[in-house]
Amino acid sequence: MRRYGKNPDEDDIRVRPNPKGNRPRTNIRPKHEDAGEGLVLTVDRGRLTCLIDGRTVTAMKARELGRKSAVVGDRVAVVGDLTGTKDTLARIVRVEPRTSTLRRTADDDDPFERVVVANADQLAIVTALADPEPRPRLIDRCLVAAYDAGLDPLLVLTKSDLASADTLLESYGALGVPYLVTNRDELADGSAAERVRAALTGRMTAFVGHSGVGKTTLVNSLVPERRRAIGHVNAVTGRGRHTTTSALALPLPDDSGWVIDTPGVRSFGLHHVDPSRVIHAFPDLEPGTAGCPRACSHDEPDCALDAWVAEGHADPARLYSLRRLLATRERREGD
Repeated sequence: MRRYGKNPDEDDIRVRPNPKGNRPRTNIRPKHEDAGEGLVLTVDRGRLTCLIDGRTVTAMKARELGRKSAVVGDRVAVVGDLTGTKDTLARIVRVEPRTSTLRRTADDDDPFERVVVANADQLAIVTALADPEPRPRLIDRCLVAAYDAGLDPLLVLTKSDLASADTLLESYGALGVPYLVTNRDELADGSAAERVRAALTGRMTAFVGHSGVGKTTLVNSLVPERRRAIGHVNAVTGRGRHTTTSALALPLPDDSGWVIDTPGVRSFGLHHVDPSRVIHAFPDLEPGTAGCPRACSHDEPDCALDAWVAEGHADPARLYSLRRLLATRERREGD
């Protein structure tokens, strides 16, 4: 170590230069107040397509976002080249606070949750009445995920020319979920799209469903100028060429709303769902939980909801539906 005399002067002291530059490091990040406001339309291998002032701009996540990710439906702040010109790349520097977040896990024992879409306010659960057969357990799980995320559910039943919708609708009657029933002829002549579009006006609606139920066919009829490829899926095994591989947000004609087509799902894990939040979707039952024991599952001997219903405050079918939905978190779709 170099030693100096009793009275060192500036010639005796040497400061080692900073090899990375002399500017001191700081945790202060630019605010990017001039950033463009964008809506994430789709995400593909680290590239995000955003809608900014009517133009589609390709962007990537900026370093300052850290581990935070952006998903379809996110509202983001974007800087850089915002012209949308081919081979240009902008940067997403901020993800705005979300109004809702629809999540799923790969399975019930998977602790890693995946965000499906952000900022949607309605979840259209699409299921075929035949070819392939309906999967009520999957429908129940999608309903739980919708209630947990604060989304309004909408049942869209397809292929009613192959089977009646009465039995399936009867099992969901107590939930009061709005529904639409369509058939293949209506899809062909456009009348189905017209009825479904009326339920989507003014909203951002995410479409989910098992592969092969006609979800993307319906989206294509709603937004014909942005048709997505449709692949063949075996009606029995559910296997085949699933051509919707990433979520995509599409504007309805006349900017009357948005639809988000998502890849077909074989399962909808609910590991992330807090069962205590599902009761919020049952305003007629929620006051009855005041007398429940702490951490009540709402399906145990001391649950106060039994007395609440017995006193005539709510329909017993509603309590049965609540318990059925909560039970889906403990069972797989195929059980």
